[in-house]
Amino acid sequence: MDLSDTPAEEEFRARLREWLAKTLPGLPPQPSPDDWPGRRAYDLGWQRRLHDAGYAAVHWDASPAIRLIFLEETEKAGAPYVGANFVGLLHAGPTIAAEGTDGQRARWLPPILRGEEVWCQGFSEPDAGSDLAALRTRAWRDGDAYVVTGSKMWTSHAEVADWCELLVRTDPDAPKHRGITWLAMPMDAPGITVRPLRTLAGSAEFAEVFLDEVRVPAANRVGDENDGWRVTMVTLSFERGTAFAGEVVACRRVLGELAGAARENGRWDDPALRRRLGRLHAEFRALWRLTQWNVSAAQASGGVPGAGGSVFKLRYSHARQELYDAAAEVLGADCLDLDRPWTLDRLSSLSYTIAAGTSQIQHGIIAERILGLPKGR
Repeated sequence: MDLSDTPAEEEFRARLREWLAKTLPGLPPQPSPDDWPGRRAYDLGWQRRLHDAGYAAVHWDASPAIRLIFLEETEKAGAPYVGANFVGLLHAGPTIAAEGTDGQRARWLPPILRGEEVWCQGFSEPDAGSDLAALRTRAWRDGDAYVVTGSKMWTSHAEVADWCELLVRTDPDAPKHRGITWLAMPMDAPGITVRPLRTLAGSAEFAEVFLDEVRVPAANRVGDENDGWRVTMVTLSFERGTAFAGEVVACRRVLGELAGAARENGRWDDPALRRRLGRLHAEFRALWRLTQWNVSAAQASGGVPGAGGSVFKLRYSHARQELYDAAAEVLGADCLDLDRPWTLDRLSSLSYTIAAGTSQIQHGIIAERILGLPKGR
């Protein structure tokens, strides 16, 4: 595999760097971490700038190499992350593009790309967690709408979202992986209650969502009724296969900053720490190459990432924790100071072995779909 840039890719990289250099100094200050209405406005404003410059849909319809160049250069330049609209841009949007009707694509995709609407994800439930097939939120058909009752957990950015990619059980008598339907639920519908949750790191981007006979138009169903498990696998393939790709670049940047901090405070003289940082450097380089392979393989097979995304997700979530454990070693006693860089990142890294499916779930997928091992062994 030749991973060097072609002349066209070199031209794209240079043009993007030039645009970032001109645009980033003019951005307003970022709002505080708990100001979610402010962060929504900031993140959508950044998306609008990308749209106006022709970079809004790079995540979806550019070549694999161009997508990764975009992620690499925006992260290196310190550009804002997708932020409040990460579900729309990285999960729901690609799913609707792959599984939606022409009318659904026309309705929902342009507002995501223009930075006009935010999506959240209504998958996890209090009694289901990563075992999505155990979900209990019910929906039954009443005329031209589904009536939804139940609750969701760990719903990122629900309090500022316009839409929710929602999983519901539409046939309670079917086997648990069947009888599920994927709906696009408007978050201003009557019967929805959102209750924010504060995390270990002090942020409040998660929420509980309670649904009391919420009416969702049947036209908002993506895929067939009771075929939601298959559609969900498409969503999760994007979530595990490509949604964390930009963060790998960020981790490589943090690793360089850690080495610099260690040189300044004398920790660099410890050969064990140098070996640890060196191993992490190799680890994140390998994860970036795996990302390139996954994206290229997805493009060759129709655009949907495969089980290789689980390999990436499993290893990345652990490498991220190891990175911030190394940061604590560099900081020493200062790692207990919440105002120091990397302290809150270390706390939030604990969630990565749960987010987008636990490590146990990824082990099962790898065992069955890649290694061909029988279920339950």
